[in-house]
Amino acid sequence: MTPTRLTLTLTATTLILLAATSAQADDNPSVPPGTEPTAVAPVEVDGNDPDLKLPEGATLAEPKVLDIKQVVEEESGDERREDTNADVKFALQAEVLFGKDSARLGPEAKARIAAIAEEIRAQNATKVRVFGFTDDLGSSAHGDILSKQRANAVHAILGDTLNDPDITFEVRGYGEQYPIASNATEASRKKNRRVEISFPRG
Repeated sequence: MTPTRLTLTLTATTLILLAATSAQADDNPSVPPGTEPTAVAPVEVDGNDPDLKLPEGATLAEPKVLDIKQVVEEESGDERREDTNADVKFALQAEVLFGKDSARLGPEAKARIAAIAEEIRAQNATKVRVFGFTDDLGSSAHGDILSKQRANAVHAILGDTLNDPDITFEVRGYGEQYPIASNATEASRKKNRRVEISFPRG
């Protein structure tokens, strides 16, 4: 009976000492929490591992070029240019092109459109899209009409400037559809009132 009681006492004492040591180590760590080194030794890869080889008869997919978008916007936000591998798109705010609730182009607008026409020539584009957009103020029907009138006005200047029968135009007015910003404030509505001119890269 005595040896058994002694063994239990020693075992219990050992557990208490271990728990105390563990608690002390947790209370006073040698490295501040969150700063423990995370680097691990590099993993060695066996190039002959059969799991890394293609099954017999299998082929790799065709290589694919990822489409990368580059966006340049004037500090004022009046003009924005987006370039991808496939397309170029200009977005001109309506205030730069037109008077309020108007589809009549101002003198500054013609100079900006002429500069875009030069880019269309440089890219040897044969198809150009001219899309008009408005904010959500007023009726949807009015926005549809105004956006189409504005797209038509930009198209007319582009067509005259380019004077190229090989270029075809797609002209549409989308009204308040496809906003690029919230319509909650005037600053964001201003971004939505725009005409976009896009064409494929040469």
